[in-house]
Order: sequence, then C-alpha cells, then structure tokens
Amino acid sequence: MSPPDSVPPAVAPAPSRPVSLGVVFLTIFIDLLGFTIIFPLFPAMLDYYLRVDGSGGGLGWLLRQIDAFAQLAGSHGNYRAVLFGGALGSLYGVLQFLFAPIWGALSDRHGRRPVLLVTVAGTTLSYVLWFFSGSFLFFIAARLIGGAFAGNLSVATAAVADVTTRENRAKGMGIVGVAFGLGFLFGPAIGSVAAFHDLSAQHPGLARLGVNPFSLPALLSLGFSLLNLAWVWLRFKETLDPAHRGAAGHIRIRHPLHELMVAEAGPARRTNWLYFIFTLSFSGMEFSLPFLAAERFHYRPTDMFKIFVFLGMVLILTQGGIVRRAVPRYGEKPVLLAGLFTVMLGIALVGLASSSWLLYTGLAAIGFGSGLTNPTVSALVSLYSPAAQQGRMLGVFRSLGSLARGVGPIVACALYWWLGATTTYLLAAALVLAPWLLALPLPTPEK
Repeated sequence: MSPPDSVPPAVAPAPSRPVSLGVVFLTIFIDLLGFTIIFPLFPAMLDYYLRVDGSGGGLGWLLRQIDAFAQLAGSHGNYRAVLFGGALGSLYGVLQFLFAPIWGALSDRHGRRPVLLVTVAGTTLSYVLWFFSGSFLFFIAARLIGGAFAGNLSVATAAVADVTTRENRAKGMGIVGVAFGLGFLFGPAIGSVAAFHDLSAQHPGLARLGVNPFSLPALLSLGFSLLNLAWVWLRFKETLDPAHRGAAGHIRIRHPLHELMVAEAGPARRTNWLYFIFTLSFSGMEFSLPFLAAERFHYRPTDMFKIFVFLGMVLILTQGGIVRRAVPRYGEKPVLLAGLFTVMLGIALVGLASSSWLLYTGLAAIGFGSGLTNPTVSALVSLYSPAAQQGRMLGVFRSLGSLARGVGPIVACALYWWLGATTTYLLAAALVLAPWLLALPLPTPEK
C-alpha cells in the first residue's frame, strides 16, 4: 500500500521507437526562434501601420481602446507602443490558451508526431501571411492563425513525458526549459538585427504584393518554421505507446479553465492553479522591467538587452545544470518551494533596488528561482496525471501559462502607472506567496 502522503504512479508509457531528448530540444528551440523574432518589432510596427492604414478600420478601433485605457490609467510617454505590443501579445496568448488543450488531447488520441506536423505547418502558414502583411488586417490574420496553431509546445512537452522515466521527469523538463531560455535569448536578437533590412525599400516592386519593412524578420521566422517542419518529419519518431492512445476515451475539450474546474480535485489541478498564479506575477514583472530600468536607472535599449541576456543566462544555467542535480537529491516539491521563495525575494529586491548591483542581485534571484520553478512544476503536473492524459493535462498547463502571459503584462502596466514601480513589484512578490502556499500540501509523487 502506498504511503498516505504519496500519489500512485501513472502507468509509464513504453514507446517502441523512443525519440531522444535532443530531438525534442531542437524542435522546441527552432520553434521558439521563429516565435520570438517579432518581440522587439512591435513599436516600429505601430508606426508603420499607422502610416499605411491611418487611424481607421481595425487599427483605429484598437488605438482608441488603448487611448481610453491609458487615459484611465494616467499614462504618458510611449504608452501606445507599449500597449499595442501588449494587446497583440494578449491576442496570441488567448488563442494559445484556447487551442493548446485541444492539440494536447488530439495528441493523446492520435499520437504526438502527426499533431506536431499539423501545428508546425499551421505556424508556417502564419509566417507566410506575415511576410505579405502590408496591411494591418493581414497581420492580424497571421497572428490569429499563429495563435490557433500554437499547440506544438504542449505536444512536445508531452513527448518529453513519454520518453522519460518518473525519476528523470524533472530533468527532461529542465531540457525543455533550456530550449525556452535559448529561444527567448536569441530570437529577439535576430529580430532586432533583421529589422535593419527593409526588403520593400530594396525591392520596391514587391510592395504591391504586401512585402513590408518587417518581411525579412517574417522570412526568417518562416525559414525556421520550415526547418522545424522538415526536422519533425525526418527525425521525430512517435513517442506515445499505441496502447495508451485513446485510453482516456472520448474527450470533449472545452476552454481550459472549465477543464480545470471540472477536473477531479487533486494535486494535478492544484499544481495547474499555482502555475497560473506564478506566471501571472512573473510575466507582469518581466513586461514592466524595462519601464523600471529606464525610469530609475536611465537605461537605454542596449542596456535593456543586457538585462534580458543576464536573466536568460541565469535561467539556462539553472535549468540545464542545477535542476538536474537538485531534483534527484531533494525531490520536485522541495525544489519547487525553494524556487518560488527565491522568485518572491528577487521581485521584491528589484522593486526596492536603488543601485545597479541590487537590481542585478534581484534579477539573479528571479532567474535562479524561476529556473527551479518551471521544470519542477511541469514535471509535477506530468507525474500527477495518468499516462493516457499527458497531452491533455500538459495542454491545459501550457494554455494557462499563455493566458497568464496575456493578462499579466496589461495588469502590471496599469498598476505601474497607478501605484508606481515599488508598490507594483511588492504586490507582484506578495502574489507569489499564493502559489508557495498552494504547493505546501502537495504530496510526494511515487516513482
């Protein structure tokens, strides 16, 4: 009989042709390179589409909502560019929130590889539209399609659960975290460099086809996506044991919050909730960090780049090295609790920082803590879920993160303008206390 503080293990899948973690790593890394290239381009995109489309149509409506919100929040300066990027990011995040569980459940029924091929192909189509998005309408269509097909990350994460033992689950999720960190580190840098080359200026005849100043970044994203499609087709072998396909029976997928609310009460549902609250706080802090650095330390864009490189490197080193050693020694739950506490301390330090050394000390704590938190929380969701529902539960998990990343920046910006940096960051740090408390009663999963 299992001890009272443990969770009975799910039946571990035994794929007949296991795929290496290196293949999954490259699948996620290449996908994130294409996804993050657009991040530094939002401010310039607003200027471009204002010149092309004027203040009418969908762009005009969006800007009127932004102006109304900013007036309510007491904003000033470049609020339009900031909230424009936040609104487009939220649009993508909400669609990913809605569709990720669907792709995850389909992968539980039909296998990981065919669903990955479909989602990567859909992402490729979104980049084709972005390349020809000379009008704002085409660009929005590209974002809509991209968000709807953004289920490949949750499916790839489920593949990691398929090919790792229960003892090594957190190590596998750490590899996923390294791929995330590298993608978010190099993607924006590639986008920044590519933005200096305007294909529509070099080849004016292409402008009538919709080629625009941001078509080269779109072309690079398209290239990475095509490379990923070929990589999955050639190297990604099916990871889900046929015996587990469709074992959960017919599943009707509703929106992820409904899925979470009707799910059986237990550690998997609790872990999903704590991840949502943690990501809400973390994404709000991450999005508002450039405002704090510019206001308090007069940092320029090049200085901002150093901040995110520093944060990314700490994340990569933590997830790629420390987690792999800490989890086998201490277990997922203690490492998760340590990570959440360290993030809480780091966010508070950044909010109170009056010097650069204190700012970077806080950033190091945030990077270290989130590097401990992300792989362990995803490993726990996997370990608490039955083998036949890995794709479904990890799809809900990833989609809740997408929703939090869509809501967090907007809420953080509103609080920043209303209450100032110090109060906003102390509130964000206090919010992390909620997932820490939710994690305390989590049982130890059997392995």
